[in-house]
Amino acid sequence: MTLLGFSLVLTAAFAHATWNFLVKRLNGGPELIWLFGTVSLPIFGPPAIYLAVTFDGWSWLAVLALVVSAFLHLIYFLLLQAGYRAGDLSVIYPTARATGPVLSSLLALLLLGQALPSQAAIGGAIIVLGVVMLTGGPNGTTRPLRSIAYGLGVGFLIGLYTVWDAWGVSVLLIPPILMDFATGVSRSVILFPYALKRWDNVQRLWRDHKLEVTAIAILSGLAYILVLYALTFTPVIYVAPLREVSVLIAVLLGSIVLGEGQLARRLTWAAVILGGVSILATS
Repeated sequence: MTLLGFSLVLTAAFAHATWNFLVKRLNGGPELIWLFGTVSLPIFGPPAIYLAVTFDGWSWLAVLALVVSAFLHLIYFLLLQAGYRAGDLSVIYPTARATGPVLSSLLALLLLGQALPSQAAIGGAIIVLGVVMLTGGPNGTTRPLRSIAYGLGVGFLIGLYTVWDAWGVSVLLIPPILMDFATGVSRSVILFPYALKRWDNVQRLWRDHKLEVTAIAILSGLAYILVLYALTFTPVIYVAPLREVSVLIAVLLGSIVLGEGQLARRLTWAAVILGGVSILATS
């Protein structure tokens, strides 16, 4: 794995964990998804529109890639937000992040024909094991069933959209900013009727949490754009497990800031995850 690819995914992991923490703390509904998605449009819109005009690879496959990606990301955001309103960040987030790379790596092997070096497989397995144990282990008492169910569902969607988008940016050569911007536009359009019905909540969120909403808008887009750029020259089997370092930040924020507890045990398994990351990064 190249140093550039490693740096992009690591930066994305910090951004991803931070915006997930902010979403959990604001505890909004679909209107929050609409709000930060809409706020992100003027931020990422100018370069995305330029790339859309200058992109010479337009075809029905490219359009299909954008439409399916937008649908998968919309369901992902809705399920994630519902999960955060019903469960703990330090359970849902790690469960989702453990499930996602397993599925995306398997799909990459089967559908994209990517090889899996033994050292990369060992590093990825250690990361996933650490994430699973971080949430309490198979028989742990710290993993409420509802939170686990949401985490598994979100992880399933992560696996699907990761491989689909990797195909879009690496095979169809769709610019990463354009692909992410298309998902933001779709969220704004589809969720607008819902946001309109809850306009009082939208106004309250913007009035009381303008900085947090803006941060989510920037970080959520930036986090995935960096991952998409990494996927243009780095196989999914490397990128997907490395993104799990975001679990460390999310668990620390959940345990310390949100008061979800069990910091010592979670830090122990966090060290295991870092070991897996080191093995993967040097493979």
